[in-house]
Amino acid sequence: MKIFSPAISRLARLRLWQIEEWVNDPIAAQREVLQELVTSAQYTVFGRQYGFNHLFNIRTFKQTVPVHEYEDLKPYIDRMMGGEDHVLWNTPIRWFAKSSGTTTDKSKFIPVGEESLEENHYQGAKDVLTLYYGYNPDSDLLSGKGLVIGGSHQVSQVSEEINFGDLSAVLLQNSPFWGSWIRTPELSIALMDEWESKIEQLALATIPENVTSISGVPTWTLVLMKRILEMTGKSSISEIWPNLELYMHGGVSFVPYREQFRKIIGKDIHFLEMYNASEGFFAAQDSPDSDGMLLFTRHGIFYEFMPIEEYGKKFPHTVGLGKVETGKNYAVIISTSGGLWRYIIGDTIQFTTLAPYRVKVSGRLKHYINAFGEEVIVDNSDKAVAAAAEKTGAAVIDYTAAPVYFSDEGNGAHEWLIEFEKEPADLSLFAYELDSALKNLNSDYEAKRHKDIALRMPVIHAVRKGLFNEWLRFKGKLGGQHKVPRLSNDRSIIENILSMA
Repeated sequence: MKIFSPAISRLARLRLWQIEEWVNDPIAAQREVLQELVTSAQYTVFGRQYGFNHLFNIRTFKQTVPVHEYEDLKPYIDRMMGGEDHVLWNTPIRWFAKSSGTTTDKSKFIPVGEESLEENHYQGAKDVLTLYYGYNPDSDLLSGKGLVIGGSHQVSQVSEEINFGDLSAVLLQNSPFWGSWIRTPELSIALMDEWESKIEQLALATIPENVTSISGVPTWTLVLMKRILEMTGKSSISEIWPNLELYMHGGVSFVPYREQFRKIIGKDIHFLEMYNASEGFFAAQDSPDSDGMLLFTRHGIFYEFMPIEEYGKKFPHTVGLGKVETGKNYAVIISTSGGLWRYIIGDTIQFTTLAPYRVKVSGRLKHYINAFGEEVIVDNSDKAVAAAAEKTGAAVIDYTAAPVYFSDEGNGAHEWLIEFEKEPADLSLFAYELDSALKNLNSDYEAKRHKDIALRMPVIHAVRKGLFNEWLRFKGKLGGQHKVPRLSNDRSIIENILSMA
């Protein structure tokens, strides 16, 4: 395989000029994307309903087409899954990504057309490779194989023509034949549904390989690496895969995991964050030192950014790239070549730079704690947990938090369930450091904590290892991109988990 690496590296470098074109003029790229989307879909059921043939600019598009959540588009998607063509998009949609989203009991089925695959997901993957070679020109990444810790659902059939599975299953099933040359494990293992067995098979299949990159959710990647060390008796992953140079992650913040990865790998490698969801491939780090991920603006997706206070309005105020501000929380609204129109994906993001446009995921529209006006988002809690762990010598596997409401016993608080890889010697000191970090990160939280008037000190429980996975298994959500919501504005999830503790 070594012979392919220099050739592909040269091809990757040749693609750089294409990337530079939309990076240098992203607003024009976005205007062209919307024009192509509306023109393509003007004779669909949705396009006729909203008069796409009369929409000639962004302002008219926003005035005419309401913002949608999944339930709003579900009747159209149901028709598509029933085999009807030209509903939301002008070419046949034969694949649907079953979205894991969060851990709600309802599944979402996101249409994935041929254009979605080619113009968005696969082009995004190629651009990630190009960007990586851009700052690592001597890389041997493609001299070995990429370990893909994929999703947890087998492909299922609605009919002879209509299929669904989680995103990784859809991408793997539709990838070109040569994909198997640079990927491990084989498809039958990558798409196994039962995660305990899957970890065993992944370990057995990949230990003998020359793995140069890994991609997957941090929690399951750590589980796999620990199992591999147990099976081999080695002390670090670099002893097993000496050519490992890149770990690609997404789905949850990597901040609480970075030190654990460095220790278990045993050498310095590159960490690269990607923002890839069932709805689209949105962004990826364009350099190892960049604060945030480069927004992909010429990949079949038109973006709008909604200030979160506008959430709930049928025609909310949204802004385009030309009017976004750094450090402000926006909900992401997309229109795509899969037929999602002004669709709220549920994530909140912040722009970290405007030249080029880089973003970071700050949380979810429905994942926050604001029971007392404190407006704590996941970006705050991730950073605070990481800071407290560093100050106390702890290592955190995962956590969830929810409000404790005012009662006769006292004022409010935040209650935290934390699963530690390494518990702090003093849990009260961890709580103090967590509280201090949140005060530094969030002025609203700091104000509510003043003299314990609205909020008292956080209440922290160190739960047994594996409890969160038990809860996910109970919910039928174990594995893949499924995860425990880190913040909730009510107590339903935390009470449910506490009942199993």
